[in-house]
Amino acid sequence: MSTAAPVRNGMHYQRILLKLSGEALAAGQGSGIDAQLVSRVAREVAQIHALGIQVGIVVGGGNIIRGGVASGQGIDRVAGDHMGMLATVINCLALQDALEKAGLQTRVTTAIRMDSIAEPFIRRRAIRHLEKGRVVLFAAGTGNPYFTTDSAAALRAIEIHADVLLKATKVDGIYDADPNKVPNAKRYEAVSYREVLDRELKVMDTAAFALCRENSMPILVFDLFAEGNLMKAVLGEKIGTVVNSKGE
Repeated sequence: MSTAAPVRNGMHYQRILLKLSGEALAAGQGSGIDAQLVSRVAREVAQIHALGIQVGIVVGGGNIIRGGVASGQGIDRVAGDHMGMLATVINCLALQDALEKAGLQTRVTTAIRMDSIAEPFIRRRAIRHLEKGRVVLFAAGTGNPYFTTDSAAALRAIEIHADVLLKATKVDGIYDADPNKVPNAKRYEAVSYREVLDRELKVMDTAAFALCRENSMPILVFDLFAEGNLMKAVLGEKIGTVVNSKGE
């Protein structure tokens, strides 16, 4: 179970797990990797890291390939999911390069062994890297088919005892309807796990959400494309939507 870190120098969190979608790394390109966007994300990570915050990152692979989409095109689902896991490794290597150019020390760990480019994921080693001030990127999802990178983010956040799972998206929080289709959709500032289930709100896939709920891992959903939002999030400013056990 995650325990909230004491506020230090105005920070609300000491260790975070940042979940980035693969589509976000593509920005407006639709697919591939937007190098400028990746560089900006790296700079923002460097800014919060300079405050002493320990940072773990999980990146999706949807900008390259999704297992579910591949299976819909006739590829075996397990093979497609493994292809998707390899796509996350590509994204992590791109982000690692940008982070190191921003002056950070990093480690890429992967749930599928590929020793020439990344370390195998070992929980205690990953925590030690964080304690030494390295940004740790968790690649290849959980290493298992049929699980999304949302599930991987929830699992890794719990395993490293993160204070919060920061889910960076293309919208500025959780709404009661799709804001792109419903102009008057209501955005929630905070919502409980129970309310998410009762109102069938879209936060993350069921397995990932269940992991967070069962382990009291708070989730903050926020807009990745608004520059400076990551800093605002770790300083406790009111952005996005917080999901926690409050009121349950």
